[in-house]
Amino acid sequence: MVAEMLTDEMVQAGAALIKQLDSQGYSPDAALWLYFPELKEWKLMLAEARLSRQGPRAGYEIVQKALSSGTFALRGLPLSLVAITKPDAPLINLLSGAIHTGRGIGSIRFTSSVINGTVIEDAYIYRLPGSHRTDTKER
Repeated sequence: MVAEMLTDEMVQAGAALIKQLDSQGYSPDAALWLYFPELKEWKLMLAEARLSRQGPRAGYEIVQKALSSGTFALRGLPLSLVAITKPDAPLINLLSGAIHTGRGIGSIRFTSSVINGTVIEDAYIYRLPGSHRTDTKER
């Protein structure tokens, strides 16, 4: 899987991973591909309170299990392209203030934009909560 350019395979794999996590009870509050120009690569950002609260290792183990048990689309998505963050992380709050999706899996391309002085070079958004979520209740 090429990381410098967002491919159709990456978009499909991201959606498949979200569906797999949803089915396992770890529905990400926010899910998006984000391009990091300094690294020249894309990362699939997942924000889910329980994944981040259990600690990085536990969160990545859950994601790895989902990747391993998933469909053909997931087989090409390496764990190294996934980043787990908190639902109230600054970047998630920033994007949530500008873009709102439902709880489903959307398809919004957000390119060459500035939000409150922060440059977003490129992003592909599946799910964003719409505003800062202060609750971290168990689902």
